[in-house]
Amino acid sequence: MNDSKLMNLAADNVRILAASMVEKANSGHPGGAMGGADFVNVLFSEFLEFDPENPRWEGRDRFFLDPGHMSPMLYSILALTGKYTLDELSQFRQWGSPTPGHPEVDVMRGVENTSGPLGQGHAYAVGAAIAAKFLKARFGEVMGQTIYTFISDGGIQEEISQGAGRLAGHLGLDNLVMFYDSNDIQLSTGTNAVTCEDTAKKYAAWNWNVISINGNNPDEIRKALTAAKAEKERPTLIIGKTIMGKGAVTAEQGSFERQCSTHGQPLSASGASYDETIKNLGGDPTDPFKIFPEVAELYAKRAAELKEIVAAKYAAKAEWAKANPELAAKLEEFFSGKAPKVDWAGIKQKANDATRGASATVLGALATQVENMICASADLSNSDKTDGFLKKTHAFTKDDFSGAFLQAGVAELTMACVCIGMALHGGVIPACGTFFVFSDYMKPAVRMAALMELPVKFIWTHDAFRVGEDGPTHEPVEQEAQIRLMEKLKNHNGHNSMLVLRPADAEETTEAWKLAMENTSTPTGLIFSRQNIANLPAGTNYADTAKGAYIVAGADENPDVVLIASGSEVSTLVAGAELLRKDGVKLRIVSVPSEGLFRSQSKEYQESIIPTGAKVFGLTAGLPVNLEGLAGANGKVFGLESFGFSAPYKVLDEKLGFTAQNVYNQVKAML
Repeated sequence: MNDSKLMNLAADNVRILAASMVEKANSGHPGGAMGGADFVNVLFSEFLEFDPENPRWEGRDRFFLDPGHMSPMLYSILALTGKYTLDELSQFRQWGSPTPGHPEVDVMRGVENTSGPLGQGHAYAVGAAIAAKFLKARFGEVMGQTIYTFISDGGIQEEISQGAGRLAGHLGLDNLVMFYDSNDIQLSTGTNAVTCEDTAKKYAAWNWNVISINGNNPDEIRKALTAAKAEKERPTLIIGKTIMGKGAVTAEQGSFERQCSTHGQPLSASGASYDETIKNLGGDPTDPFKIFPEVAELYAKRAAELKEIVAAKYAAKAEWAKANPELAAKLEEFFSGKAPKVDWAGIKQKANDATRGASATVLGALATQVENMICASADLSNSDKTDGFLKKTHAFTKDDFSGAFLQAGVAELTMACVCIGMALHGGVIPACGTFFVFSDYMKPAVRMAALMELPVKFIWTHDAFRVGEDGPTHEPVEQEAQIRLMEKLKNHNGHNSMLVLRPADAEETTEAWKLAMENTSTPTGLIFSRQNIANLPAGTNYADTAKGAYIVAGADENPDVVLIASGSEVSTLVAGAELLRKDGVKLRIVSVPSEGLFRSQSKEYQESIIPTGAKVFGLTAGLPVNLEGLAGANGKVFGLESFGFSAPYKVLDEKLGFTAQNVYNQVKAML
């Protein structure tokens, strides 16, 4: 059998498996998987370099799938490499199966990312390519891998493709190769119903190397991938014109290719004949979950090749490690996933600073002490104070990844996804900053970071209406409630899906950052103030920040009321407490940087801080719901229930009731 015939047979094997998975599940997307099979077959059988025995090998190439609905294609090609059994393919989309409807990250099985929301997957690949460049700048060719990604018409249309394409081209990510499965069909229409853009010109304008091919021709795919590997200046986009539902036929054996209906339903429901299609592709519809002997031989040959490729890479790494023992130890430490060592006690904060300023102080220390940390900002580094990090390093530029800062530009969602991609690649600790109100742009990525249990650090400043003169467009109100919901949502390991911390002053900010850096299993959201905040009373035990809520120094015994807040509102409670104590009111002030963390403590501890049945007054610059769960039936929460206004923040404090006097009035009315 000649090479072309063998490659076509292997791709047809993938088409049969993918179509059969969807048919048996009576759910899924067969058409795109059938069209994209040729590319993944050439990639996995000839180009992708990985270690079948050690899937976590840090020097491996990585493949990021953007269109998660094409999971049958991914599972099928991975079955050819031995990562899935045919029985597991037959259980597609079923309870407890390792083949869910959209792929969920499982490096041991070759799945590098969870993909679902179109556009995010290829942005992860951009982040992985940046991480690889960062690591190669430090460790040389042992981190010289290629990042491959696969995108569909839908991903190209998603707005995030603008940010990802611009950034990758601007940084000259020549280690990034993207295949665009251009089949002119989407779920409900042909692409001509929604777009007439010239994709090739668009990516060329972003400084990409663009190659257009017949995406179902293995010879053209091979030639394009070879050219992409040889490119040393730019990322490469391979535009493959493919056929939706390639090989699909009707009951009368007439072609049923290029039909919208095959995108999102089993072939038998689309107007095609499943049985005749499987026969047309060379399979047996009564026993479709088979790997053809010639295809098994092709992938056995590739496995043997990989053994040699990997052995040579490991030998080169061993030589390098012998010559560079300190670097080798550092590389191992970077990929260990352990929390970095930081001299937290050595961080000295300025009293009464804004918590964004206090964050900058911490970031300055992290920039010098955590060598594998990368910080990013969405064109706000001098305002979100990530410049505390930037001042100790320099930003990435094309051909220079020796620094550790990413100027992401005005693209919050892209930035967040790129940081997720860095975390998926491994070896680096990503953090990214913007204004809290713009977390709205990032929420889809934050959710995916939580689902994948990735320790990305999200830095959000300008935390409340005290943004002031910028007005309601820039003043977060409901955002804290939205992000705090992630602390209530459990991940599949049963833990809070995210850690969210809003520190009350500069010292608590250091503790919050410590918790963030020690959190290696979920994303962390850090919410910081724009304005200066008075330090909490002397004697406050800031180490208790780790418990999510704790009693601020100066509490009275047997209090008449417990006052609770997070962030700058804690200092407002402290000021209000002075007025209340003049009236003989006994009280306790509780700082609650993280309700989720507090709820994770023992019932005894929770009871010792906010006793059941106690009168509780909560103050929040966001929606009252932020604290209502802690205030309980006997409690009262004063918050903001409208959009903000444009005025100096001290005027807004007065007008909106965030003053010591109003704390006094509210609590007196309760008592």
